[in-house]
Amino acid sequence: MALLERLLAVPPPLSLHLPAHGRGRALAPGLRRLLQQSPGCWDLPELPEIGGPLEAEGAVAEAQAAAAALLGAQRCWFGVNGASGLLQVGLLALAQPGERVLLPRNLHRSLLHGCLLGQLRPVLFDLPFDAATGLWLPPTPASFQRHLSEALAAGPLAAVVLVSPSYQGLAAELPALVALAHQHGLPVLLDEAHGAHLGLDPRLPPSGLASGADLVVQSLQKAAGGLAQSAVLFQGAGADEQLCQARSQAIERALLWLQTSSPSALLLASAAASLAHLHSGAGRRQLRRALAIGLALRGRLERIGVPLLPTADPLRLCIHTAAMGINGLEADAWLMERGVIAELPEPGCLTACLGLAPPRRVLRLLPRRLKQLRRALGGEPMAFFSAPPIPPLAEPELPLERAWRAPQVRLPIAAASGRVAAEPLCPYPPGIPLLIPGERIDADRAAWLVQQQQLWPGQIADTVSVVAD
Repeated sequence: MALLERLLAVPPPLSLHLPAHGRGRALAPGLRRLLQQSPGCWDLPELPEIGGPLEAEGAVAEAQAAAAALLGAQRCWFGVNGASGLLQVGLLALAQPGERVLLPRNLHRSLLHGCLLGQLRPVLFDLPFDAATGLWLPPTPASFQRHLSEALAAGPLAAVVLVSPSYQGLAAELPALVALAHQHGLPVLLDEAHGAHLGLDPRLPPSGLASGADLVVQSLQKAAGGLAQSAVLFQGAGADEQLCQARSQAIERALLWLQTSSPSALLLASAAASLAHLHSGAGRRQLRRALAIGLALRGRLERIGVPLLPTADPLRLCIHTAAMGINGLEADAWLMERGVIAELPEPGCLTACLGLAPPRRVLRLLPRRLKQLRRALGGEPMAFFSAPPIPPLAEPELPLERAWRAPQVRLPIAAASGRVAAEPLCPYPPGIPLLIPGERIDADRAAWLVQQQQLWPGQIADTVSVVAD
């Protein structure tokens, strides 16, 4: 009963983590009404009048068509396996086995799993690195153009994947990046898991669909009033009719492979209700109120000297703990003991997600707690982070599916130089894949990892899995 007891426990004073509905405060109204009905009444199979994401008739098909029309998309599919499952669907719909796909280093691991499932060849491009925070920044159009040209010089690509906004609320110049990919005839799959609300207020960047992305995946628990695991895949309306039809068929084949045959009616309703509410007049007003609180909080924190990163999303508060002389993971542990639970701790930063209904007490309580944190743990700013020696463009030497499934041995990192990685390695910092299966561990990366072990004891594994000789 330990899990049930945890779920029934009184929440802490300040929950600044996902889902964005904030423990129910910002649930879409229709979804809230559903959850207040008799327990379990919504746990239904794909009855004819309900249908499912791949059915041509029924309430789900009607809701998907309405969502596509609402956002100006060609098609829309709801998912019950989170944005992770729909990113894999989009990837498999755009590329055939053996084809190369260009992805950024800050890709979600589900995309690596999608490459494995589809036997695709990932080509990873590096991103600008901020030494002060230890964070990767969005690609600039100029850097993306260089990576794209270099990748194409080595062989054809099937598709490009972009991530915007990032977990921390950093947004790329999407219209320019998408246009560059389209100049080469390449479709763009956008991981917009954290950006379902983009484009709905002048203070926010444009959405992926408005920027011309071909496929856009949104998580409806990260920036809308949906439940965890509810997500949506949109097909943009820019391509010609014949290509759109072929792509729709490919998406539905991939959905058939990767999504459950018994989708949760509750999660499908969550997708429909949260999208409809977010784009309604009431939903936009709710978003405006949340943005106003986020901007007011930022102002208060800046006035008391709390260093914050500039973000494109006022609902993501990225506190630069390194500038206060505090490891972000230690800051997170200290705050959690005092009832403030943030979303994402990293060595140089701590990101709080305000959600769509931030409690007004956040304006009073968070500044107080951060002042106390600085007095308790603060000091001289931490030394700058060293960028890992990642090549601008990297392609696994051994096919991903072979490296991941090959016999493996574990070696100390210092002894792994020259060997082929058999697992992803995502150290702190940076928290994105320094190595993916099939990449050879060069001497520079092995030496960098050994150095980071000394700087961050306990946060980087002593050993790494490599392909057995």
